[in-house]
Amino acid sequence: MEAIEITDPLFREAVTAIDTGNVTALENLLAQHPELVTRRLDKPEQGYFQRPFLLWFIADNPIRNGRVPSNITDITQVLIAAIQKHAPDTLSMQLTEALGLVVTGSSTRGSGVQIALIDQLIAAGATPNGVLSALAHNNTAAAQQLLERGVPLTLPAAVGLQLTDSVNQLLPTASKEDRQLALVLAAFYGNATFLSLLISPDIDINATPDTATGFHRHATALHQAVSAACPECVQLLLAAGADTGIKDHIYRGTPLDWAEHLLTADDYPADAKERLAQIAGYLRNKYSTC
Repeated sequence: MEAIEITDPLFREAVTAIDTGNVTALENLLAQHPELVTRRLDKPEQGYFQRPFLLWFIADNPIRNGRVPSNITDITQVLIAAIQKHAPDTLSMQLTEALGLVVTGSSTRGSGVQIALIDQLIAAGATPNGVLSALAHNNTAAAQQLLERGVPLTLPAAVGLQLTDSVNQLLPTASKEDRQLALVLAAFYGNATFLSLLISPDIDINATPDTATGFHRHATALHQAVSAACPECVQLLLAAGADTGIKDHIYRGTPLDWAEHLLTADDYPADAKERLAQIAGYLRNKYSTC
């Protein structure tokens, strides 16, 4: 969300104070206009950042600057205190939604403050949640921190965090739904060992995760194995009968389309491109024999 979309001048000024780490300016604004912590923007109207509160801007998610100020916890504390005083009935909801934005964002991780913000928001009353959402965005440290703050460990989370002992302990009693989701996470993280454990006759190898899981719901395990540039994972899935013709729900691409796109990406590592070329060969060969 671009700052230009914030038409409310006071709200825009407050967001600027957040982005620049100007504690004094933010305190003065909230003292004069406490309604700022109760106000919600009318845009965007849809999406995960729809009608945001001021607090939600601490995460820079969606990305506006690519970073957050080093004193973002001080900024956050000013906002929390104002909400506690002027909008206590919305505090839990505001904090929990802010936590979700923090654990899925890249700006807080890159700025080195993600874990501190997680602890701060939970201490103030946010409901610990979002382990799989964090894993969906490669925020493994955030996912681990949420587990340490009380979120139960599930098989999909154990797979995403590469916790071998926990995977072996949880797998025998895990539900079909958890095993189905864990399969996609194993592919996403390019873990052929876990993937081989999870492939079984009762699992739909071509399914995409349910919306409620918090994990990427648009792509199959085969798509994710391609994205992870894991030839071993792709071979396992193909051998198990993965459908190479399924298109993902966002980009409308097959697994081969994904491989060919990533092969042209400037920011993709050379060693990963070597593996992708190998994967593309597997997929083309599969197409030719169908």
